[in-house]
Amino acid sequence: MSYVLFDEAGKFLAGRLMSEAESSAQVELDSGKRVKVKSANLLLRFAKPAPAELMAGAAAASAEIDLDLVWETAPEEDFGFDELALEYFGAGADSSQRAAMLLRLFDAPHYFHRRGKGRFRKAPEDILKQALVAIERKQQVAAQIEAWADELVHDRCPAPIAEQLYKILFKPDKNAPEYKAVVEAARRRHRAPLDLLKAAGAITSPYQFHWKRFLFDFFPKGTAFPPLSAPAIKDELPLADEGVRAFSIDDSATTEIDDALSVRGLGSGSVSFGVHIAAPALAIAPGSPLDQVARTRWSTVYMPGHKITMLPDDVVQAYTLSEGRDCPAVSIYFSIDEASLELRSFETRLERVPIVANLRHDQLDAVITEASLTGEAAADYPFATELAFLFRLARHLKAQREVIRGKPENFNRPDYSFKLEGMAGAEPDGRETVLIGERKRGAPLDLIVAEAMILANSRWGGWLAECGVPGIYRSQASLLPGIKVRMGVKPQPHAGMGVAQYAWSTSPLRRYVDLANQWQIVACARHGKTAALAAPFKPKDAALFSVISGFDAAYSAYNGFQNSLERWWTLRHLEQAGITELDAAVLKDGLVRADSLPLVFRALGCESLPRGARVRVRITGSDLLTLDLHASLLTRIDDAGSTADDADVDAEEVEEAADAAAPLALAIDLQDADNGTQGATGSDSPAAA
Repeated sequence: MSYVLFDEAGKFLAGRLMSEAESSAQVELDSGKRVKVKSANLLLRFAKPAPAELMAGAAAASAEIDLDLVWETAPEEDFGFDELALEYFGAGADSSQRAAMLLRLFDAPHYFHRRGKGRFRKAPEDILKQALVAIERKQQVAAQIEAWADELVHDRCPAPIAEQLYKILFKPDKNAPEYKAVVEAARRRHRAPLDLLKAAGAITSPYQFHWKRFLFDFFPKGTAFPPLSAPAIKDELPLADEGVRAFSIDDSATTEIDDALSVRGLGSGSVSFGVHIAAPALAIAPGSPLDQVARTRWSTVYMPGHKITMLPDDVVQAYTLSEGRDCPAVSIYFSIDEASLELRSFETRLERVPIVANLRHDQLDAVITEASLTGEAAADYPFATELAFLFRLARHLKAQREVIRGKPENFNRPDYSFKLEGMAGAEPDGRETVLIGERKRGAPLDLIVAEAMILANSRWGGWLAECGVPGIYRSQASLLPGIKVRMGVKPQPHAGMGVAQYAWSTSPLRRYVDLANQWQIVACARHGKTAALAAPFKPKDAALFSVISGFDAAYSAYNGFQNSLERWWTLRHLEQAGITELDAAVLKDGLVRADSLPLVFRALGCESLPRGARVRVRITGSDLLTLDLHASLLTRIDDAGSTADDADVDAEEVEEAADAAAPLALAIDLQDADNGTQGATGSDSPAAA
């Protein structure tokens, strides 16, 4: 009986030869299957042993062949495996030994290059040495992966993996041994990588985990500034007109005081209302080292108990609108009819403005009330007359915008403030006690500042267009669901704000877009109709589109980080206060919003309830790493037929709420662990004006 060994697409098979033609043969495998084999692929003919026995013997004998010796004795030119078998085993080499040589040569491509049809050529010595070094290195890496995985399995975290923690989880190199070790350990333990690393001690503080992850993504070189000083403003700026007494309204923690207000002419029938903006654009030149720093950061990053400023502190202090100083400012003055509040005209000036007070709304909100501003209660506080006029003006401006919006702005939900007690250093470490305060949106002082900034941003945006100078605008085509706010260089309506155009210009110390727009506004103030020739950014300037792209991405990411840390501290507050039940309003698909905390989460049992339904839920657990909150429905606390304030929440708001409630997403491929593979803002509000 005649048997053959043949090559089937790089796989060696043996079977009984049934028939043979000029160019092909019929071969029957041990399974009984018959295959057609090209004659050129028939590598070895033998009479014994049986095919299965031959293949088993060849595999065993192949492992015993000394590759170095075979390589030494192999000829320099091409050769067949059977020739080398006779040289290595002797003239009496049997079919199993010849097959063994074939398998050994085929499995050692670093020693022997395949030439096809059972023929080979030995690798040059220098190439062989390089290949052997690479194999040795690969084996060492594999051994290291195995050792690291074993440590992780036993709840110990190797130092290299701890150092690469954030890269492994969020920006992994799937070929890196650290990544493969985590995947392999997760596969063995049948645990999610995050749980595995936490158990191994790689994550000791959930707060530090979120903080350092943010730094890894956006400040890999740290948050320190290079040694830079604030350049002086070279312009000889005139002092503001007599009677201008400007005051700012900010939170007590605010150090970047961008804006201040002034009111003159009360009682005369014609009021001059000034919005005064800090003027870093008069000193920081485009392309300068300070500009490069600001353009790298794009914005100040805010979080409970801490912030990362866009500009160095000493630079901020050089241009901030601190009380008791005549501060350089870009001012816009509005001439307003005192009785009708009609806006007659406006003008922009570059000047020094006396800042007589820095008011702090968190200290004054309880005092400066709607009743005191409208004369229904006593107004015993600074600038009472000016603030009363500004409150009347703010409500008038808001009403005008709402006509254009087509519906009132919804202030039915409060804003929240976070205060951390027990901070041991300059920044939180997660062990502090958090106090969460509630503040009604649209409070009088908030409304005054918001409407003033919207007015200035809108009018400056229109003025840039009139001067033929490009700016950076925020626009929204309509209030229909899914229509989001966009940034661009064309003045277009902002439906959400109810204004013809809207260009952020009032926060140049903390937002790069505002600084860029201020450069353009300064050019208009200095050059008038020829401003387009002098402005730093020209029409269709690619640099302006680059600013939009870079700022938009960073600003969205910073807001996301702020939201995640506020969520972290809210979950921490639940723990610290021992809160086990919350009242909430249903949004959609089981999502609910807490009444008294800035918290959106899923509650089991609420999936079928209508939007706006009032419920009480039980808190069953939380995860400070994934920011997930577990809750279930206790009872419905409203009439099943009632309609709640949250019933008209729009689709975009629900989508944002769902994103906020989603657990932390990892970039590590969990499928690798499962399979054991080789890899083993979209809206504006007056508060944001």
